[in-house]
Amino acid sequence: MPELSVDVLLLLALVAGAAGFIDAIAGGGGLLTIPALLVAGLNPVQAIATNKLQACFGSFTATRFFVREGLVDPMLQRWSVAITALGAAAGALAIQWFDSALLVAVMPYALIMIALYLLLARKAGEQETNARLSAGQFNASVVPAVGFYDGFFGPGTGTFFTLGYCQLRGMNMLQATAHAKLLNFTTNVVSLLIFILSGQIAWVVGLSMALGQALGARLGAATAVRRGVVFVRLMTVAVCIAMSISLMVKN
Repeated sequence: MPELSVDVLLLLALVAGAAGFIDAIAGGGGLLTIPALLVAGLNPVQAIATNKLQACFGSFTATRFFVREGLVDPMLQRWSVAITALGAAAGALAIQWFDSALLVAVMPYALIMIALYLLLARKAGEQETNARLSAGQFNASVVPAVGFYDGFFGPGTGTFFTLGYCQLRGMNMLQATAHAKLLNFTTNVVSLLIFILSGQIAWVVGLSMALGQALGARLGAATAVRRGVVFVRLMTVAVCIAMSISLMVKN
């Protein structure tokens, strides 16, 4: 593992703070933290593993805030959490045998479609609507699929969960974001456990970033609640576009 100076660790913590703020509202914080970790000298596997460590602190902090605001109840979502964990574990194992190149090629266009939909459907997610799927149907289809995707590849997971809750469970954008963050925390923990076993985590770096991540996530969650669903939707559009461009450039 590379030995980093205090100045570099502080800079990484600041980057993590910005990422936590963005991630709590619309997801996509890894767009900032993973490149920062690579520039700091970590190899790609170390960067991804360490990113999961610090991301767990942010997703936990945001989830805790949303729970306290009454936007999501972990006990009522226990089946969703369990199924998400199984899906993420399966995805993390599958990536060891299958190539993710097809997902890398397809994902930018899927994210662009989501951004266009949210831009054109200006009322999307502003109010609660009738659910198209029951909780059981949603847990049997969307939840394991997105959980598997996060374990297998990752970018856009929070966005997919949020859109699924909006369009299929009838939640407004803020409620959907809160539920998505709970499940995203679940996938982060599962991935982290797998990476701990692999011995690829730069603990000093990850824990240094965790403080910034937690603070940023707390501010982001509070901003989402204060600014409301329109702000969350616009942030989601911006993050979708940013992730699309990032994936296209890397591809």
